[in-house]
Amino acid sequence: MDASLEKIADPTLAEMGKNLKEAVKMLEDSQRRTEEENGKKISGDIPGPLQGSGQDMVSILQVVQNLMHGDEDEEPQSARIQNIGEQGHIALLGHSLGAYISTLDKEKLRKLMTRILSDTTLWLCRIFRYENGCAYFHEEEREGLAKICRLAIHSRYEDFVVDGFNVLYNKKPVIYLSAAARPGLGQYLCNQLGLPFPCLCRVPCNTMFGSQHQMDVAFLEKLIKDDIERGKLPLLLVANAGTAAVGHTDKIGRLKELCEQYGIWLHVEGVNLATLALGYVSSSVLAATKCDSMTLTPGPWLGLPAVPAVTLYKHDDPALTLVAGLTSNKPADKLRALPLWLSLQYLGLDGIVERIKHACQLSQRLQESLKKVNHIKILVEDELSSPVVVFRFFQELPGSDPVLKAVPVPNMAPSAVGRERHSCDALNRWLGEQLKQLVPESGLTVMDLEVEGVCIRFSPLMTAAVLGTRGEDVDQVVACIQSKLPILTCTLQLREEFKQEVTAAAGLLYVDDPNWPGIGGVRYEHANDDKSSLKLDPEGEKIHAGLLKKLNELESDLTFKMGPEYKSMKSCIYVGMASDDVDISELVGTIAVTAREIEENSRLLENMTEVVRKGIQEAQVQLQKANEERLLEEGVLRQIPVVGSVLNWFSPVQASQKGRTFNLTAGSLESTEHTYVYKVQGTGVTPPQTPSGTRTKQRLPGQKPFKRSLRGSDALSETSSVSHIEDLEKMEHLTGGPEQDALETSSPEPHPGAPTLQDTEQTGALQNGAQHTEDDRPQVEELESLR
Repeated sequence: MDASLEKIADPTLAEMGKNLKEAVKMLEDSQRRTEEENGKKISGDIPGPLQGSGQDMVSILQVVQNLMHGDEDEEPQSARIQNIGEQGHIALLGHSLGAYISTLDKEKLRKLMTRILSDTTLWLCRIFRYENGCAYFHEEEREGLAKICRLAIHSRYEDFVVDGFNVLYNKKPVIYLSAAARPGLGQYLCNQLGLPFPCLCRVPCNTMFGSQHQMDVAFLEKLIKDDIERGKLPLLLVANAGTAAVGHTDKIGRLKELCEQYGIWLHVEGVNLATLALGYVSSSVLAATKCDSMTLTPGPWLGLPAVPAVTLYKHDDPALTLVAGLTSNKPADKLRALPLWLSLQYLGLDGIVERIKHACQLSQRLQESLKKVNHIKILVEDELSSPVVVFRFFQELPGSDPVLKAVPVPNMAPSAVGRERHSCDALNRWLGEQLKQLVPESGLTVMDLEVEGVCIRFSPLMTAAVLGTRGEDVDQVVACIQSKLPILTCTLQLREEFKQEVTAAAGLLYVDDPNWPGIGGVRYEHANDDKSSLKLDPEGEKIHAGLLKKLNELESDLTFKMGPEYKSMKSCIYVGMASDDVDISELVGTIAVTAREIEENSRLLENMTEVVRKGIQEAQVQLQKANEERLLEEGVLRQIPVVGSVLNWFSPVQASQKGRTFNLTAGSLESTEHTYVYKVQGTGVTPPQTPSGTRTKQRLPGQKPFKRSLRGSDALSETSSVSHIEDLEKMEHLTGGPEQDALETSSPEPHPGAPTLQDTEQTGALQNGAQHTEDDRPQVEELESLR
């Protein structure tokens, strides 16, 4: 192009063409740079793992492992690890096979899905005695019940597909739930179905006869009649074959008769449905085979990970089941049964029955063992076939009625049951946490029941196959309970005594915290404590922190903890569990005296700076005054440099050396004139020793603080009593006795430069009143440093 421009005769056109070429080049370069920068920005917005050409499989699996188990720097967590056996690997393999099978052609995929779905449904119906049923496989346990509710609505409201919710408005449906149902179940159903909460009806449990966790059938019938009279439609009833809390089973036989009478759909769920696979089944659970639908959870029962739950139901209209969502034409929905199809074939009927039977035997073993343990109450004694065991620590206080304590009634006065319940709830919570830490394979859980209080639940059907619980683990749980019972009983007995001692002690306030599993809490009221305020107290927190440190240094068997009060932000000291008989009076006295000493020491340290500052100012004033007096005594001529030296040489001044010493104990200034005259401060008074405020009690060798060594001495034999007295005499002989210690303390050692005993007798001076230069030497050095 440059050559063609040179051929142009007109130089103006040639110059214009050259400039146009340079401008186009500049535009092209600018556009190229912009594209490169945009490319860099786009690649910078992509997350790190997706940049480049991808990562290898080893790196990806390493990232997954770090996410599962955490980094090496993190502390290992004590979470329960699922025991994945070979049957678990089969279930996990089913998910991978499901993804591979979905890539087949439609005809092969349809045949395979039909075979898997029909086989799994038939096997489950035969194993759990539910004849001629259909199956719906779902990931969420409550999803099956929501689909069943849709099916019931379409069955009872024929025009629901056409008119929609207008039909429900004219005749509102009612879903009946037990008061012992799973928490949040009713709210979940209303959210999934789009129904208002008034469509739910909670049926109370028995209050007079039978289990207090079973549905009251008579009251349910009354509720159904009232709803029919109000123009409502009783739609569905959810019964429990093993409640979520204690594993009780409703009277399903009577509930089925009631549902048939009023045309209500009966749905049953619960852990006790697993016992339908056994040879012997209780009549209450066996009646569940006649219900309209039931939900099974074979995953935790058999120890199978990532296995869906199953809802078995009976219905003849496939069109309604399709509308309700119980059946689907999607391959992914039908392939949900593949992991369970593989696992059931691997286990076989014997393996399935063996796992369920083993879990039931574990619960029976624990129940029989706990019946022999004192102070342990089992809340499922009427449920001999229940695979769930719920128990709690219980101790009757003196003067209490065992009948009232054994069967708590909700309408009783709070003073009858509430006092012991609050004291036992914290102990049961502590016992449950201890058992979970000592025997993690047991799968114990701590729960709070409305009537009974805090209890411990053992449900092996939900945990045994997953955690690998054995009979030895159950025996270990019982042994741990027996080892913790003395601590629980001793702590419960000492609580009232501790409260009385703290109330009677001056400066201490008893802290009633129902959530603390120990002897109790105590707070020291210092001088500046505002009792009416509930805010944080910095001075009190400092005193309690020092008190906690002092108490932990005693190396006793008790544990101490500092924390805020139950109803305020003020700090206090909590005393832990008592493993042995504790001297409460000594404990409370030690806390009171130690806290008082800490407060006095802190106050002394706070005032020390002010005292020293005022002492220094006073010393400066006195020294300045003494200097002025010296100037007046010597005269003005002696202050002139040359003249003063001549006068001092002819007539020296006999001036005494004067200084000031600051007594930290007395907080006053003293003259140092006698120190330089006599070399020893013989007229000074030794300050008295600070009395020790802590209570000291003579203990046997190896005995820890706060122990009652002579408690129960009536039960000791005569030989043991004599040997105990001899031990005390030996200790007094070794220590020289208190009188000899007092004598040695009052009589000081003779100093080499001090007068002898004969000189003391002749002059009549009192040797005990004199002080030695060795004792005065640190004070003299202190005086010189201050001066």
